[in-house]
Amino acid sequence: MDSITDLLADVPIFSDLPVETMAKIARIGTLKKYSKDSLILLEDEVGSALFVILKGRVKVARNSSDGKEVILTILNESDFFGEMAILDGLTRSASVISMEDSEVFLIHRSDFLLLLKQYPEISIALLQELTRRLRVSDIKIKALSLKDAEGKVATVLLQIADDVGRIKNGIVEIEKLPVQQDLANLAGTSRETISRTIHNFAKKGLVELEGSKLRILNYEKFKELYY
Repeated sequence: MDSITDLLADVPIFSDLPVETMAKIARIGTLKKYSKDSLILLEDEVGSALFVILKGRVKVARNSSDGKEVILTILNESDFFGEMAILDGLTRSASVISMEDSEVFLIHRSDFLLLLKQYPEISIALLQELTRRLRVSDIKIKALSLKDAEGKVATVLLQIADDVGRIKNGIVEIEKLPVQQDLANLAGTSRETISRTIHNFAKKGLVELEGSKLRILNYEKFKELYY
């Protein structure tokens, strides 16, 4: 496995830092391992650290008033979470659960705030990433409020494709598509709707599904149809 310093270099908010600074960050943090389906953060607890995903995948979720899980987003390697509670000092706004065996690097609040003061480029990169997430949230809110079931599912697939898909000759491949229940919780619909809609996309020649691997066969066309 690569060293923590090497892995941190892939994290957007740290990628422009010199190697010596990256090595310093690696020394002040703590590596933690979580098995699949482990609770990493609990909604409403006090935020005391920033979390960087070095390996694995997690979901950020809240429970609705009727107890149903609503997935806000799925985060992958090199993503980070916990920054809101770090910055404003308030409690966590959502829970975070590992979707597979994961390794997470923790930087305590006091250390991270000091890094922001010492290295303004981290602050700028953090603002850029938060802005990007706000734009993605705006798209998702619009989809959930205005689009039909097919549009909601397509929006979720496009967001996953943008986050982790690999594009080649206009085809985007998602190596590990989340299970249908997680997709349903992302799209605000049912597992049956997810299954039926993806099947309809396949019948139209828009996607191919092979086990947990999904291909969007003409990414630009698909985006034009559903964004």
